[in-house]
Amino acid sequence: MSGGAAKLQREHYNRILSEYELHYGDPTSLEYRRRFFLDPLLEGIDLNDATVADLAAGSGYTTIELTRRFPRIQMSGFDVSDDSCAAYRINTGRPAQALDLSGGTVAPAAFDAAIVVGGLHHCVSDIPGTLRTIATMLKPGRPFFMVEPNRDCWLEPLRRAWYKQDGYFEESTEGALSHDALAAAGREWFTVERVHYLGGPAYFLIYNSLVLRVPLRLKSMVASPLFAMERAFNLLPGRYPYPFFVARWRRR
Repeated sequence: MSGGAAKLQREHYNRILSEYELHYGDPTSLEYRRRFFLDPLLEGIDLNDATVADLAAGSGYTTIELTRRFPRIQMSGFDVSDDSCAAYRINTGRPAQALDLSGGTVAPAAFDAAIVVGGLHHCVSDIPGTLRTIATMLKPGRPFFMVEPNRDCWLEPLRRAWYKQDGYFEESTEGALSHDALAAAGREWFTVERVHYLGGPAYFLIYNSLVLRVPLRLKSMVASPLFAMERAFNLLPGRYPYPFFVARWRRR
């Protein structure tokens, strides 16, 4: 991400942070994150005693959940937004550092794992540079976990049009990602271990309630049936029905 792109992202997320926290940090969105992001992403993984970088960490919701699952995990947060880093420290009690993923520097090979939930698609202005930065942070042979919006979804034209109109997006510096293209951009540093395409009605109405302006009071009323629908929807084959993917890579 260029300095100008990083500045746009920083200002954008500093501006919407309070609203973002209300919708992405409420109990139903956190439950969605647990069930449909982290459960498939971390299946068979033990991160106890590991040093883990939470990238594009926001207010720390991923760190909070990983600490609950792995009590001895050692988490550190990184985010382009200074306000998000401050919220991360308050919410998690862990250190956080402001970082432009594409151009920032961190102590090399400092981490046993890295995770990003919805962060790489904010770095579309320089995906190779972003993946290079992440690679330098990881010890060789260690995992990199990601959850990102899927550019190959059949709804992609609608998403692009929405990004152009909606003030909750910084359209010039973010966009959905094709996992295949992402893997090609990172093949110098990473190998792909697994990728799953997921997401149905609950992804839009529960997890992305801020974008669709779903009232918070309504979310708890509809979450249970929507989660059941989500499990059924995730049985469909292929990548095209799904708005996001979860992937596990490994540092070469």
